[in-house]
Amino acid sequence: MSSSSTEAAETAPARRGLRLPFWAQVLLGLAVGLALGFVAREGQVGWLATTLKTVGSTFVQLLQVVVVPLVLTAIIVSIANLRQVTNAARLAVQTLVWFAITALIAVTIGIVIGLVTNPGSRASITTAGAQAPAHTGSWLDFLTSIVPANVLGLTSSTSGLSFNVLQLVVLGIVIGAASLAVGEPAEPFLGVVRGALAVFQKITWWVIRLAPIGTAGLIGRAVAQYGWDLVAPLAVFTVDVYVGCAIVLFVVYPLLARAHGLSPRRFFAGAWPAIQFAFVSRSSVGTLPLTQRVVTKNLGVSEDYASFAVPIGATTKMDGCAAIYPALAAITVAQLFGIPLGLTDYLLIAFVSVVGSAATAGITGAVVMLTLTLSTLGLPLEGVGLLLAIDPILDMMRTATNVAGQALVPTIVAKRNGLIDLDVYNGAKVSSIDEERPEPALVHA
Repeated sequence: MSSSSTEAAETAPARRGLRLPFWAQVLLGLAVGLALGFVAREGQVGWLATTLKTVGSTFVQLLQVVVVPLVLTAIIVSIANLRQVTNAARLAVQTLVWFAITALIAVTIGIVIGLVTNPGSRASITTAGAQAPAHTGSWLDFLTSIVPANVLGLTSSTSGLSFNVLQLVVLGIVIGAASLAVGEPAEPFLGVVRGALAVFQKITWWVIRLAPIGTAGLIGRAVAQYGWDLVAPLAVFTVDVYVGCAIVLFVVYPLLARAHGLSPRRFFAGAWPAIQFAFVSRSSVGTLPLTQRVVTKNLGVSEDYASFAVPIGATTKMDGCAAIYPALAAITVAQLFGIPLGLTDYLLIAFVSVVGSAATAGITGAVVMLTLTLSTLGLPLEGVGLLLAIDPILDMMRTATNVAGQALVPTIVAKRNGLIDLDVYNGAKVSSIDEERPEPALVHA
């Protein structure tokens, strides 16, 4: 070996060592975004605020573009992979039951916090001029929306064409179930879908690598556009949402893990890359490939089971957006408009949170779920408009809580059914997206 080759071999590891790990890059992007947002707002630098808004919205748009093929192919493959799982029906039922249990705990916490702090009574905001959102949710809308209008889940509106992620989930389940029923003749089709899933997962990884830049844009935009001036009138409500999510994330989830003989510290060490990215991206579905990776590679959950549970959870398991937030928001809106709530109303809030969480469908924001809750209680939908101004700030913590639950429930169910590698959970080196990635777990045959 020549001296130049030896020198290159010796310096290559050093160069790799100088690279910041992904989590540090995201934190750096967060710090840069905060600083730039503050400069844009306090210095009234219009071009900087516009640039931050463009960077942040472009990052979210890239995630949303990948969502459609990613969700459809992931659901199809995950359902098809159930043929390799013993007692698949029982595992599916247990997964959905634990989704409901954790959602019920989360919504109860949200209601209790709302009753203790009275966020609406303490809000210095007027209801005059409040307007209902253009897109609302009701039980009829929810039921009709799960029936696909076409094979792509396309819906039309005055603003153009858009994708209904909930319809994509239904389509994926139906196509996956049909592939199971057909059996061997469906293998060529499934091979194409698995290949497509691998491609779209790779594209999603590329988008994920842009997270530090996207973080700077999203956080900077929030600071420049909203600042404390808009948060202050709803400060108690904002703090309540963050405290509620923190209780679920750092108290309830660790207790559930401990109750199943799992180390909470190891859970957070393994799941943290996905939780962190969810906080930045505000998209459970956009975080799906990363959630899938940490659940299987860091937490040791069986790939056959995880390939079903994680995609379903990414579109229906929303403890932050569909439980804590709508409970607190409903109480806040009722107090703003001077409408008393009774025991029946609180039970309805819990019911909507447990049953209707699929309406959020893993996309950024929780307006549909909120309007569904308000319409069920008969509260003014104009209250939604009062809360929308600070929604991006709340959505970061909500989505991080969502994704943590989407990682925890499959881990718990896997532990209960002997589908977890405890050596991996307790002792393996934590995986990072900086490392060379193996083939995605979802696409294995």
